Amino acid sequence: MPRTVWSGAISFGLVTVPIHVQSAREDHSIRFHQYHLADMGRVRTRKVCEVEDRELSNAEIGKGYEYSKDLVIPISDEDLSNLPLPTAKAIEIEAFVPLRSIDPLRIGEGYYLAPDGQVAAKPYKLLRQALARSSKVAIAKYAWSGRERLGLLRVREDAIVLHAMRWPDEIRDPSELLPPPVELSEEEIDGALALMDSMSREDLDGPEFQDAYTEAVAKIIEAKREDRELPAVAEPEKPGQVLDLMAALTQSVEKARSSRGESGHAEGKHADVHELPKKKSAAKKTTAKKTAAAKKPTAAKKTTAAKKTAAAKKQPAKKTAAKKSSGRRPRSA
Repeated sequence: MPRTVWSGAISFGLVTVPIHVQSAREDHSIRFHQYHLADMGRVRTRKVCEVEDRELSNAEIGKGYEYSKDLVIPISDEDLSNLPLPTAKAIEIEAFVPLRSIDPLRIGEGYYLAPDGQVAAKPYKLLRQALARSSKVAIAKYAWSGRERLGLLRVREDAIVLHAMRWPDEIRDPSELLPPPVELSEEEIDGALALMDSMSREDLDGPEFQDAYTEAVAKIIEAKREDRELPAVAEPEKPGQVLDLMAALTQSVEKARSSRGESGHAEGKHADVHELPKKKSAAKKTTAKKTAAAKKPTAAKKTTAAKKTAAAKKQPAKKTAAKKSSGRRPRSA
């Protein structure tokens, strides 16, 4: 069972929900210690008092605030637990807002909130179902580790999750990091959207979303333990300088298309790959206009010539008919 990192209550108006806070994630990273390479002796960090020049035990160590170089104010855990704040003992819900209104940059580590005993079961379920039906998240304040924090409460399956949040003044303004102004064509934007479509999917299940680094480190450790040759290292592709953005987008879509074909595109798990829009050349447009303009007078000339020919053919026919009429003799009565 996960370790409880904090115990208190959720304050929801006049409703109180006793809870235990437990970590919502597990760390499977491979960790290393420091060793003396000559004899592989463990290297440890020791806490030494600068005044007495001796190593101290944890029981002798406490917190303090350096008010000045000559004055340090000792602060105990009991002092912090008795702060005159309602958030020192409870997670105080301040408001409910849509999740889309919160910048993800402000959302941090997540913790599961577990109800503390049978008495907390009903109010816990009440808050959980109210959050689910409202499609909103709760914004709360709480005090941990010597400071007041801002938090976000949301629903994950049947549990309530608390996310630590950054205060607004803790987020840096990104304007100083922005590149100089550039112009983008509609063809380039459409090309980027086509590439996004070719890389879209409905889930994050697959080998490309597994921790390949930890697996590689485990293989190195096992190879060294068995005194085997280390696994071969594949040379990563060096990113080149993009000179033609449209050409790079086209090649990326083709690469995504072939990748989808090799990984079971027919299963229907991936989005269809769309063709990039073909950029029309200004020279071709001009040539087409000139050709159309050149064809129009020719058609007019043909029409005029046809009319004249038809008129010429009709004229002799009339004269012949007149001659035949004049050569006839009148019938006698």
